[in-house]
Amino acid sequence: MKAFRLDELEAERAANEGAYLQFLRERNMSVGLYALEAGTVDPQQPHRQDEVYFVVSGRASITVGTETTQVGRGSVVYVPAGVPHKFHHISEDLRVLVVFSPPES
Repeated sequence: MKAFRLDELEAERAANEGAYLQFLRERNMSVGLYALEAGTVDPQQPHRQDEVYFVVSGRASITVGTETTQVGRGSVVYVPAGVPHKFHHISEDLRVLVVFSPPES
């Protein structure tokens, strides 16, 4: 079994001074913690993998393709592989669990 605590993952991500921390990688998926501070710009480009976002905390809008929705704690968003997507109008520091399948390369 592998078990993780969000507070420890956030501390590790912050110590590495990066917006993204991959903390699990298996044959068919990878999982990471993504952080964007209020008012910042999301630099993401489309990925070759399907993604699922689970918003742990914060508030923002996300645009996937041509659709936009507001997200907050508890929101789950699916992003198909190759589709442009970005968080924007980040009004509260955003912490998001990201699941890639297959694993992010």
